[in-house]
Amino acid sequence: MTPTNTLVILSDEHQARAMGCAGHPFASTPNLDRLAARGTMFTNAVTPSPICVPARAAMATGQAVHRCRYWDNSFGYDGRIRSWGHALQDAGIAVESIGKLHYQKEDLPTGFDAEHIPMHLHKGVGMVWASIRDPLPKNRPNAKRMLGDYIGPGESDYTRYDHAITDLAVDWLHDRSRTSHEPWCLYVGFVAPHFPLVAPPKFFELYRRDDLPEPKLHPRTGYKLHPWLQEHEDFWSHETTLKDDVERKTAIAAYYGLISWLDHNVGRLMTALEATGLMDTTRVIYASDHGDNLGARGQWGKSNLYRESTDVPLIIAGPDFEHGRCATPVSLLDVSVTLVESFGLDAAEVLPDASGQSLHAIAKKPLDLSRTVLSEYHAVGSNTGAYMLRRGRWKYHYYVRHEPELFDLVNDPEETTNLSLSPEHQMVFEQMESALRAICDPEAVDLEAKKDQAALIERIGGPAAAFDLGRAVAGGTPTPNSTITEKTTGEETPACLVVDQSLE
Repeated sequence: MTPTNTLVILSDEHQARAMGCAGHPFASTPNLDRLAARGTMFTNAVTPSPICVPARAAMATGQAVHRCRYWDNSFGYDGRIRSWGHALQDAGIAVESIGKLHYQKEDLPTGFDAEHIPMHLHKGVGMVWASIRDPLPKNRPNAKRMLGDYIGPGESDYTRYDHAITDLAVDWLHDRSRTSHEPWCLYVGFVAPHFPLVAPPKFFELYRRDDLPEPKLHPRTGYKLHPWLQEHEDFWSHETTLKDDVERKTAIAAYYGLISWLDHNVGRLMTALEATGLMDTTRVIYASDHGDNLGARGQWGKSNLYRESTDVPLIIAGPDFEHGRCATPVSLLDVSVTLVESFGLDAAEVLPDASGQSLHAIAKKPLDLSRTVLSEYHAVGSNTGAYMLRRGRWKYHYYVRHEPELFDLVNDPEETTNLSLSPEHQMVFEQMESALRAICDPEAVDLEAKKDQAALIERIGGPAAAFDLGRAVAGGTPTPNSTITEKTTGEETPACLVVDQSLE
């Protein structure tokens, strides 16, 4: 590809289908739609892991989670494995970040010349209690509900943080246009639409709660959860913390409101590129670290293998990317390779251990139904490893110690019918299992993850210490310098859970 400036925009927890350009019937995303209209939209993109920290570490290194071994939200990327940022730095390319990275901590060499207002693991350790997995602990360290004490219109510390990120990124682009003509890479990490489900009123009001559809495959309508997912639900249920149907609809409206808030901030960045004359010389990559279940199957957040959780939006616009769509399965691992090649570097030389491919090359080729992409989960609420394989129309789930699943996404895009025991699909089933085992030994990886997690818990000081350290992040990682003291308890609490409802 022709070397050029590159702006990377990574959101948090954006369900892939929740964009107008993805065919969603009511999600209002005019700025992302315009970005997709002038670039390539990858319609079958997946995350390396459906939870924040492992997904981001895998994207940084270009390596699958079982290879880089950043297993869960207490294993933050620390720079010990070469990243795409290191490759750019070695080539003399200016590379900086603004906003959420969710790496281990700020003073580590993770591949950025400067990190502006970064969000990293709380106290450098994050959700260490979630590394206790087999057996799962009987009690969680924090009784607060994950989605937030308040749900609805307003401002949270996360929306204020995203506003500050956008302001700083706009100023950065204006400054860069005036002071340097050398190629640069800017990574902007937004938090939206991550919970708490509190959306600025202007964007919350775009969605009438009475018009919102009911979540699909809800257990109260008779849907039976897969045993692996049922264990997760038994450990940490979010659906049961909702007060009633009204609050459930409010939560859905707030999630879409946060997506429109995110889209608004993306639009401000696009306006800055246009105003500075940088649009024609800048490649823009938009993606999210994973999706969100949004009530499907009675699940909220991420942390499972279904499409709501594992599929991610991925759009690239700018030099060398044609207008159109690419349906070949891709992964955030491919973004790592694409980033180094955006500056004319040979990924095989500068990022030799990365397993992705150039998205530019993939988009130029005919649809590849044989390409296989992997997502895996070894984190909170799972007592065994789980693996998702996507190849063409087929989607395969392998759960250690549990029955597998197989879905035909052409005839069953909503993943309602498990074909793993269907006689006429046994050849496909066996091919998908063989493809997974060609990538990794799922049982061996499961044991390796648990061994590393047990060692981390031991270093922390044991389960009791892990519970104490992880208390503050059970509902969301605090923003930079945002922890406050509760007047009533004297306990440190993430300010992202403190809501200003005065704008309601």
